[in-house]
Parts: sequence; structure tokens; C-alpha cells
Amino acid sequence: MTPQVIIGELPADTPHVPVAIVGAGVCGLVAALTLRDAGIDCLLLERDASPSGSSALSSGFIPAAGTAIQKALGIEDSTALFASDILGKTRGTAAAHLVQAYACAVGPALDQLARVHGIEFEVLDGFLYPGHSVRRMHAVRERTGLALMAQLERAATASGATVLTEALVRELWMTEQGQVRGVGYLRPDGSMEHVGCNYLLLACNGFGGNPEMVRQLLPEMRDAIFAGHAGNDGSAIAWGRQLGARLADLGGYQGHGSWAVPQGALVSWALMMDGGVQINTRGERFHDETHGYSEASVKVLAQPGSVAWNVFDQTTLNLARSFPDFRDAEGAGALRSCPDLPSLATLLGCDPAVLAATLAGISPECIDPFGRTFARPLQAPYFAVKVTGALFHTQGGLDIDGHCRVIREDGSVFSTLFAAGGAARGVSGNAVWGYLSGNGLLSAVAGGAIAATTISTSLEGSP
Repeated sequence: MTPQVIIGELPADTPHVPVAIVGAGVCGLVAALTLRDAGIDCLLLERDASPSGSSALSSGFIPAAGTAIQKALGIEDSTALFASDILGKTRGTAAAHLVQAYACAVGPALDQLARVHGIEFEVLDGFLYPGHSVRRMHAVRERTGLALMAQLERAATASGATVLTEALVRELWMTEQGQVRGVGYLRPDGSMEHVGCNYLLLACNGFGGNPEMVRQLLPEMRDAIFAGHAGNDGSAIAWGRQLGARLADLGGYQGHGSWAVPQGALVSWALMMDGGVQINTRGERFHDETHGYSEASVKVLAQPGSVAWNVFDQTTLNLARSFPDFRDAEGAGALRSCPDLPSLATLLGCDPAVLAATLAGISPECIDPFGRTFARPLQAPYFAVKVTGALFHTQGGLDIDGHCRVIREDGSVFSTLFAAGGAARGVSGNAVWGYLSGNGLLSAVAGGAIAATTISTSLEGSP
């Protein structure tokens, strides 16, 4: 059943909640916790048997500035610096009102999750992710999106939020004037159930799992592996088009240039930031790896066979093994070891002389043709992982204001319809290179908190 908007009133005996949230990923769960902290009842409608989505597939790293844990560690950061980094990555093309709103909201949101709900965050140490000026990447101790989701779900349930799983929302019920009346959702037996609500937050999905939309809107990724969640079917955009909502940044997305093949596992970009490089089957580097893993996806796909090798040494391997995603990839057989340059050339299938010249250029004394600087050369033994470029999630969607209210094509807003996370435009601009590490979960956490705060304020002011 395709997503549809129905203009009309639900039957009088339809169950009702003040706030319904479509999607129980990080965005929906943060929104629910924020609402419950304000004493507001809410219902999360989740399509899967247990909340997961793109959030559970992520590394679970959330960028935030000015948090309590940053201050305790003596890390000097500010929302202004964070906003500057976001805008800098997009070359000034990101939605400025959302950049400011998200940069200001995400830190207090993480602090509240820690203070009120006992979710303990760490700040990743040892290196900076591409585009960030200071250490501001926050994660739970396990350093996985799955662990982050588990903690948020437990907190939401304990707070009194209701999570209804196996509830695939297909209908948005609205009035002629654009006021939300409720939603209809499919149950496992094929029946349609309904719930009324005063406010609705779309925290559901992007469109990375919709091949036709990807072909139309992201043609450079039409043949790429989709490493995201199948629920990213573009429902929010379909509803928005029927409602006359404005769409924005549909060319923005997060790719990743380090998807292990054939194992199908994410390999941490920490390898590149610590001194690793990507080398193609000709034995050549082809970009500055420190620019970011998102744009690297397109660059890797442009190489012979649409593959490259992540090449690094023992020092970097020691760091990589501190990340669960790398340990999983290694456990799946992705890591290859080469005692010397000739064996590495054999593995890559390239001319040893070409590879020798490439490795010689990885040195503090050399001028890198791509503009990258190196702190040290790579030293044998060498380690390598074969990778390709993948599409993780999209960054465009429903246009929203600084309060996460959905904007109509004429510029007015829907006062009771909100969107955040994957359903809304993000802060990555309109191209793959605008994605700053962590932007996806930044939009999820900050957007969920902002939408819930706006709804709470509106309900407090209701007669």
C-alpha cells in the first residue's frame, strides 16, 4: 500500500493521543523522551518488530558542542564553532536556520539524556573526524548505533512512552485547512488501524531504499550498494508531495567510501584519519582521504571495478581494533596482512613499481598531490581491506523551519505537522560532499528534541 493523505475526520470512537510519532529510531525516541520529561503522553509507531532503522545501523556517533562531558575533559568548544564547521563543510550551502538550531540544541539534549535518563556518553579520543575542529563526537560506551538505540528505547519505555511495533503508517489524516487528525497504520495481519492525535511528528525515513527515487534524484549512486535500512522508502516525501509541502536538498546524502566487500561491513574511517590511505587496483591513490567518508563513496565507485583498498600499518590497526565495526569486519575475514611491498602489490593486483612510488609519497617530507599532509610514513607489515562505495542514508526531505514544522510550498507552515531526522532536510546541503561526520544523528537528536519542545510549548498554551 502506498503512502497517502486522506482529507477528513476519523470516526468518533478512534483512540486518541496528544502526540503521535512515526518512527522509533533515535529521532523518535529522543522526541518521546523530551515529551515525557514535560509530562506529555505520546505514541511511537514503529514499522519493525523492534525499533532499529538507520539509527541501529550507524556507528552511533553524535557530534555536539558545549556538553558537560566535553567541559569535564577540558575540551573547549562552542555552538558557534560547531555551526561554522557544519557550514564550512557545505561551503555555505546548508540551511542556515537549521544549522544554528541544531548546533544549539544537540548539546543540551545529550546532557538531558545523561542527567535525567542515565545515558552515559563518552567523547571519542585520539583523532578528529573530517571537518570537525575539536573533539566533539559523542558515543555510548559500546560505540555502536545498536547500543545507543537500546539505551534510548529502555529510557523511553521507563519514562512512560508507548512504543507500538509492527505498525507501518500508510495514512495521514488531515483537515482541509492542514490540521493533523491522525494516522492509519497496517498491522501484521493486513488490517488497518487508526489513532487520532493533535500533533504528528514524522521521524520515519529518507528514500535511500527506494531504487526509483535514487535513480531519479541521486543518479551517481544508482548502482551503489544500499547499506541502510529497508524502511527508507520515501514515505515522508510521498506524503509531502500530496500535501503541497516544500521539499529541499534532495541531492544531499551520506555515502561511505569504506564498505568492505564481499563481507558487507562498515570499516571505520578512523583508519584514514590516523594515516591510512585508499589505493586502487592500479596501485595509485586517487583523493585526499581526510576530506570525508561521504564524498569518498563517489570517488571509490569511480575506480576500476568500483573498488579500492584501505591500506594502513600496525599503528593504525591497533586504533582500528577499538571500534566494534572494524572488529566485526575483521571477524568476517575482511582484513588482509602483507609482510612487505611485493606481497601488497600481489594482493592489489598492481605493478610493484607503481605501488612503491605511491607508498613513497606517504611521508611528512613529501608534497602530496591531493593536498594531504602525513605525520608519518606507512611501515611494513601492511594491512588492507577491500572496499567499495555505498549509500547509507539521504539528507534531503521535507523542508522545515527552525522549530521543525513542515513548510508548505507557499512558505507558510503546518502548525501541527512536524518532521525531523531522515524525513526532513538535513544540514548537509544538496550534495554528497556536504556531509559532515555525524550529521545524520545530529539531525535526529537535535531535530527530535526541538520538535518535541515546540509541541510541548504549543500544548501548554492550548486552552
